[in-house]
Amino acid sequence: MQEISDRFGFEVDPDAMVEDIPVGVQQRVEIIKALSRDARVLILDEPTAVLTPQETDELIAIMRQLKEAGTSIVFITHKLREVRAIADRITVIRRGKVVGTADPSASETELASLMVGRSVELGVAKEPARPGDATFRVRDLSVLDDAGTAVVDDVDLDVARGEILVVAGVQGNGQTELTETIVGLRRPVAGSIVLDGTELVGRGVSDVLGAGVGYVPEDRSTDGIIGTFSVEENLVLDLVSSAPYSRGGAISRPTIRSNAEQRVVEFDVRTQSVEAPAGTLSGGNQQKVVLAREMSRPLRLLIASQPTRGLDVGSIEFVHQRIVAERDKGTPVIIVSTELDEVVALADRIAVMYRGRVVGVVPGDTDRDVLGLMMAGVPLDEAVVQAAQHHTTLGEAERAPSGIEAEDAAAAASREEETQ
Repeated sequence: MQEISDRFGFEVDPDAMVEDIPVGVQQRVEIIKALSRDARVLILDEPTAVLTPQETDELIAIMRQLKEAGTSIVFITHKLREVRAIADRITVIRRGKVVGTADPSASETELASLMVGRSVELGVAKEPARPGDATFRVRDLSVLDDAGTAVVDDVDLDVARGEILVVAGVQGNGQTELTETIVGLRRPVAGSIVLDGTELVGRGVSDVLGAGVGYVPEDRSTDGIIGTFSVEENLVLDLVSSAPYSRGGAISRPTIRSNAEQRVVEFDVRTQSVEAPAGTLSGGNQQKVVLAREMSRPLRLLIASQPTRGLDVGSIEFVHQRIVAERDKGTPVIIVSTELDEVVALADRIAVMYRGRVVGVVPGDTDRDVLGLMMAGVPLDEAVVQAAQHHTTLGEAERAPSGIEAEDAAAAASREEETQ
């Protein structure tokens, strides 16, 4: 292991416990394991899902070293920036079939169109937020895991009507526990959660949802749907006991069916029938069922954790539009996302979490390098200084918004020189 680590500059301490090292270093350990078996072909399936932008840049640099050393790499990702930064050849798969190939010089728009089969708006079209009163407040919130460790540590948050607060961070830094506590799935050891003047701590999940909270959980298959129930039943799970889906204790099957048929079309849920068990759907379509259920009723707060995980580019476009529309109706919105592109595209404000604490709350247009450093635990003031130093090194005139984009610009310049 040490020889491989030294050869490729992995900088991995062979004596460290895996559970104690950052996820970016854990990713390197996985690569070392593969190379230690003299692997000549390395398959990386969404390897950057739990990495900060800086760690992603490091991984790409390592991949380039491996390629130069003769290793063949199959890199599977839905992140278009990474595709264009690393690929020598690009193959696009849609609905299980190869639909085309592209050169790395292809634009993100061209690649997205191949992936979806139509033109796609990659950005999120939204007007500046016009926030009202902060109707949702979290104060001094602390949550312990089963081992007694603080997974949410003295967190304060405010979300106003008509704004999107994105909670950003690498997976596993307390975001999941934070959202589960808000909706009543966990009990805090301290703190307060107030919506429209009503304290939510101590209330059950059904009461919290009944108070107008929409919740899209991180794990759709476990917490979002009941796999043995039909699609139409899953679309009214928390509404079936109320009008118009039931009256006088009698369930109205025609109303439930009509609702399902409408939502399946509206959210493009790919299913043979609304009577099919939800567990038979693909992961992306299960996610659409959850989104359709939670975003199709009057809300006083929307919480969506990883709302576009497993969705194609076209579906992501639709979900982002619905989230912005919910904001524009005056609903406070909390989004939890590990996708930095999604964070920047949706956020009016960004709260960065690291090891259970909020490192800082910053505007939605905060520099990507600053966000990446904060996601690695660097305090806001220090992150701003480090990012500024990095920008100075690159040169402001030539600087791209991220390391990957800087590499894109360099590659494009090189291709232009070759054609002249």
